[in-house]
Amino acid sequence: MKVERWNPEKDGVLSEQAMRRKLEQLGFRVTRYVYSPGTFFPSHTHSTDKIDAVLSGNFRISMAKDSVMLKAGDFIHVPAGAEHSAEVIGDQPVISLDGIARSKY
Repeated sequence: MKVERWNPEKDGVLSEQAMRRKLEQLGFRVTRYVYSPGTFFPSHTHSTDKIDAVLSGNFRISMAKDSVMLKAGDFIHVPAGAEHSAEVIGDQPVISLDGIARSKY
């Protein structure tokens, strides 16, 4: 798993609008979510490629035997069919932008 990090020198100041624009330019439809502390998503898959991007809080994503902690400005690609789980870590909610790959048709 490769975590991509927001680069202020290249991308400017991190904001919800700027992250949304970046994900949309990469070809994703974007939805904002707020996950409460203790939220856990057990192992699951998606039928399309997606991106999980974090604006605030700590969000642990696990795929196969790997696990990463996403913090503000971090995002990760989750390929279609990849089994993964996610969990809010700590006592702060996670504000996340969830990108779903747009259809190519």
